[in-house]
Amino acid sequence: MSLRPLPSSTPSAQGVDARGVLAFLDAVESAANVEPHSLMILRHGRLVAAGWWAPYTPDRLHLLYSLSKSFTATAAGFALAEGLIGLDDPVLSYFPELDADITDPRSRAMLVRHVAAMASGHEAETYERAHALDPDDLVRGFLLLPPDRDPGTVFAYNQPATYTLAAILRRVTGQPLTAYLRPRLLDPLGIGEVAWQTGRSGHELGFSGLHATTDAIARLGQLYLDEGVWEGERLLSPEWVAEATRAHIATASGTPDDADRPDWARGYGFQFWRSRHGYRGDGAYGQFCLVLPEQDAVIAATGATQDMQAMLDLVWEHLVPAFRPGPLTGREDADAALAERLTRLALPPAPGKPAPPERDGEWTGAGFTPSGGVCADRPGLTGVTVTGDADGWTLSLAEEGRDLALPLGSGGWQVTDGPLPIAVSGGWTDGATLAAHVAFLETPHRLRVTCSLDDRTFTARWDTEPLHGGPLHSVRAPRRSPGSGG
Repeated sequence: MSLRPLPSSTPSAQGVDARGVLAFLDAVESAANVEPHSLMILRHGRLVAAGWWAPYTPDRLHLLYSLSKSFTATAAGFALAEGLIGLDDPVLSYFPELDADITDPRSRAMLVRHVAAMASGHEAETYERAHALDPDDLVRGFLLLPPDRDPGTVFAYNQPATYTLAAILRRVTGQPLTAYLRPRLLDPLGIGEVAWQTGRSGHELGFSGLHATTDAIARLGQLYLDEGVWEGERLLSPEWVAEATRAHIATASGTPDDADRPDWARGYGFQFWRSRHGYRGDGAYGQFCLVLPEQDAVIAATGATQDMQAMLDLVWEHLVPAFRPGPLTGREDADAALAERLTRLALPPAPGKPAPPERDGEWTGAGFTPSGGVCADRPGLTGVTVTGDADGWTLSLAEEGRDLALPLGSGGWQVTDGPLPIAVSGGWTDGATLAAHVAFLETPHRLRVTCSLDDRTFTARWDTEPLHGGPLHSVRAPRRSPGSGG
């Protein structure tokens, strides 16, 4: 949770037309390809709208995926100000132990600014190839992979570039990113607990894996909107903010400001994307920090979608026009309607009826094997068992010798906070079929499990597939560690 609340206001007092926000909520809830989890809107430094779609809640950490990159870039901004790094330093200069191994002239010419801007000279993502070259040291694998072109001349969204930037920061600060950011960013902004996933080396990924609240996203955006000042105190230099958020490298051919260009074709800064309006940090499946200088606004959102452009299009269509030049009068009813709507946001539970009494005996203790002999989405998921007693029904998923017990209630979402924060909904769609949805509440991910009594098989598939791998019990924020706060 945040340590202190953001200053708030009614939408109309800050020149925000609540009807536009209501139209956005209507649109995003009716979009077949978007599942919203949270929304926060700040205007003129005031929180004017905030809502979470149950079973998601304000204090819940949420996996940010590549929005993590913008926090890594912010750490680089602090390190630059403290004289710990230089943007024009060769990357290799921070890893002298690799000097003899890295012989390609383009790799040796790669600068810190190049990895910060996804302009390493590689023409495509390098993660798999770099990992194959050195499974234990991703920086070494990345630098061993010769760039296709001169650094600074071509864009490629490239996870090892950000990982290398994070590794440089670890070297020069002697700290994990979360520990380094705690007194410089997290505490001054009033951000409480965060958690950052680590790789096999034990180091934070940098390019992904940060879990934080929507409130933390909004506060980062407001800091950048205010050019590095928070509550009257300068934290980042205005030069860093300008440098990090301008386009350093083209992300597509053509003119970046063409009206019909998608938002990923408008240029890239230092771990920030340029947008049709302003700039943004974003993460897979719909994690957004939108900074809109022309509107003096910040929009923070989390969700689950395979079509992130669709989510942005709805923001541009409904929210941006809602920002007006001055306070609005006579909008009290719209403000009240929005405030009331935000209190009852909820994702519809999966459909399902109570267990059919005539088949209770068949379902109780029934075991199920993967349909077709293997569970395509979860190869390690080997079986499902359904049990029932006086307390209700439980669906148990067996994976790698460890069961995940899912309580099945009657209607609505059944929330379990620990050790794995999940929400379960669903039930029997007919006498022979049980279907449940499992929302992993600290991530964008939902697993759909269906059991067929007639052939004693099950299927399990993701709406959005986790990108970091691991068993089901790992689909959550990492355990709290020193420096995470909270």
